[in-house]
Amino acid sequence: MPAATPARHASTLASPPTRGKSKLLTVALAFLFGSLGAHRFYLGGLRDLYGWAHLLALLAGVIGVASMAADAGSPALNWTFAVAGGASVIGAFLAAIVYGLRPDDKWDARFNPHGKPTRSGWPVVILVILSLLIGTGLLMAGLAISFQTFFESQVEAARALSQ
Repeated sequence: MPAATPARHASTLASPPTRGKSKLLTVALAFLFGSLGAHRFYLGGLRDLYGWAHLLALLAGVIGVASMAADAGSPALNWTFAVAGGASVIGAFLAAIVYGLRPDDKWDARFNPHGKPTRSGWPVVILVILSLLIGTGLLMAGLAISFQTFFESQVEAARALSQ
């Protein structure tokens, strides 16, 4: 019986402990580089599919906006790509808010089980507030531009019918 205990103890020492993830760094990455998927890659590694989805949506948005500016391609496809890019940007700010508002004990249970307990401070609060301000402003601006473009196209279609 005593011989089994050292073998079990040796096997637990062989596996390296998992490193905890910083809540502040995650929120900062989501705020600054979230549309590139940086926060997802930090938490889940390069195999995180949602991180790649953020990156691909942002690239599609850049292509859509550039095609609209150059007046090339199908307008419907350009708008679809632009909306995908906008969703990636807005989703990044939303992720910063969600991660920043997660209680520290739940953060530690999920992302920092063996590390030093997390204590969110003012930097996390400030990043959450900035995410709310900028994300809401971008969302409202995107909606306003979309509705303006739609109604202008309707007015042009009505003028064409009346002539």
